[in-house]
Amino acid sequence: MSNSKTAKDADSAPMEQLEKVQNQLQQAREEVRSVIFGQDQALDRVFMTLMSGGHVLLIGVPGLAKTLMVETVAKVLGLDSTRIQCTPDLMPADVIGSEILEETEKGKRSFRFVKGPVFTNLLMVDEINRASPRTQSALLQAMQEREVSVSGHTHNLPQPFHVLATQNPLEQEGTYPLPEAQLDRFLMQIDIDYPDEDAEKQVILTTTSNVARTVKSVFKKDDLTNIQNLVRDMPVGEAVVDAILTVVRRARPDGDAPQIVRDYVSWPPGPRASQALMLACRAKALLDGRTAPSPDDVIDLAEPVLKHRMALNYQSRADGVTLRHIVEALTKDI
Repeated sequence: MSNSKTAKDADSAPMEQLEKVQNQLQQAREEVRSVIFGQDQALDRVFMTLMSGGHVLLIGVPGLAKTLMVETVAKVLGLDSTRIQCTPDLMPADVIGSEILEETEKGKRSFRFVKGPVFTNLLMVDEINRASPRTQSALLQAMQEREVSVSGHTHNLPQPFHVLATQNPLEQEGTYPLPEAQLDRFLMQIDIDYPDEDAEKQVILTTTSNVARTVKSVFKKDDLTNIQNLVRDMPVGEAVVDAILTVVRRARPDGDAPQIVRDYVSWPPGPRASQALMLACRAKALLDGRTAPSPDDVIDLAEPVLKHRMALNYQSRADGVTLRHIVEALTKDI
């Protein structure tokens, strides 16, 4: 009797933890949505990316509350955040930090490392494509290894660490397109669209009044790490694994690739796309209050996970083929 009760309690403990996290996530979503209007899908995908332990590339024109979104999410999740405004003259040391020479009162000299803004939990890199390639590459090690190297010394970044970068899709003068290796570091590319009429009405009414809208922290700093571990422990059915492999491998112009992929795709996604899609599907299931992902999650998240990991050839422009058309072909019959 005692052994049976102990086993039952052990089985119910993970479910209780799961329900608690799902309730907190729902509360966090409501807090953010009380400030950010008309961007529910984008917000959910930001949450999914952070829950997966990844980085986000936000694409949208100015004025769509991308900066406010990052700041609000950071506060709700109980994370420290900093912001970098990228310009062509921004140097790597302005991002990761540098060593300075100091002299004591006794005349002894030594170098001291001064940390840059990258030493935070949530780093917003505004208009990342305005930074020079040299400065962009300074983020590569931080995004992948969660550490930076300066003068031969390695410095670990705070945990958790996430980069939320933004780009303006319209104004491209004076910009430096991100290389494929850096694009692949972002778990998702999230498009921020214009709000609908009702949402825009809420925006103009709330932002032009004297009533300040504030949000409260729902999580503590360590809670996000626990959620990320919970996402990785979530079971995944064979059907979901097969769907992920089918979608990603179809995107490569060989084997069983659809004809549209063979004709127009010049740069296909690599294995990191499969990893990202697996984590994102698990995170979506947790965010939606489910205990396991489904093939429908693969279909829903294929576009934000894959489109920045693919490139189309020049013929696609002439024929009016977009990455959205490619993704639709990849997820057909899944």
